[in-house]
Amino acid sequence: MPDHSKTADEFRGNGLDEERRIRELARRAEEAVRERAQVFRERAQDYYEDASEQFDTAQRFIVERVQERPLTATLAAVGVGLVLGLILGGGRRR
Repeated sequence: MPDHSKTADEFRGNGLDEERRIRELARRAEEAVRERAQVFRERAQDYYEDASEQFDTAQRFIVERVQERPLTATLAAVGVGLVLGLILGGGRRR
């Protein structure tokens, strides 16, 4: 038969223990989230640096090609602009 003679103080004590456990779990969860956020920030920084480096390489490549063959680069740019203009303006003919 269960003992129903627990006092109010005993119930309050159990409540405090549960509250401590909940606070400890919350603290651990917060710590885990902070650690994961730090890992994410570090990885994002790595990706940003890689992308920036690749962008710089591509930019140098384009500048070199334009300097080597300015007429060819100009004609290619005009051709791309013409094609894009036709595509984007194609629905506006009357």
